[in-house]
Amino acid sequence: MFLEPKADNGRIEVITGSMFSGKTEELLRRIKRAKIAGQKCVLYKPIVDNRYHKTAVVSHDKNTLESIAVKNPEEIFNWIDGIDIIGIDEAQFFNVALVEVVRRLANMGKRIIVAGLDMDYMGKPFAPMPEIMAIAEYVSKTNAICVVCGKLASHSFRTAKSDKQVSLGAENAYEARCRKCFNKGMSNQANLF
Repeated sequence: MFLEPKADNGRIEVITGSMFSGKTEELLRRIKRAKIAGQKCVLYKPIVDNRYHKTAVVSHDKNTLESIAVKNPEEIFNWIDGIDIIGIDEAQFFNVALVEVVRRLANMGKRIIVAGLDMDYMGKPFAPMPEIMAIAEYVSKTNAICVVCGKLASHSFRTAKSDKQVSLGAENAYEARCRKCFNKGMSNQANLF
């Protein structure tokens, strides 16, 4: 479904879900397959995401591919000549300008693969992901495993104390939780803070 000759009419694919659900792993898998097929690919990440590496995109299970770290989405246009496929990781860390950048790139005939959280730590839509999902041809929602009960998890529960929407962290600051365990945890946190 996601591997084909160069798409000259462009398209947008979104990989979304909670933390620890395999979004980046799936993005890297699609980029690697495209490279095997001889397609020219470039991978981007927001410069603020330096949790595992300054420039490489790194999944939680330590798979990596080199990328270009950019401060704002418009910089992506600097490195697209001769490129068939553009991957963007951690899209939720970009501003809403990413929506128009992605749309323009797809309209130029590029295959765009965007990975990012669909909800923030409060369980609310995490912009610009909802807008990108709305204009995408394909949306894949991934699930993690709830660390509390072992069921499918679709929420990112923040264990570190912070009320900022963007607070970088991994296993030390977040847990994957199902809806029931997420809501119970949020209720408990409200009583603590």
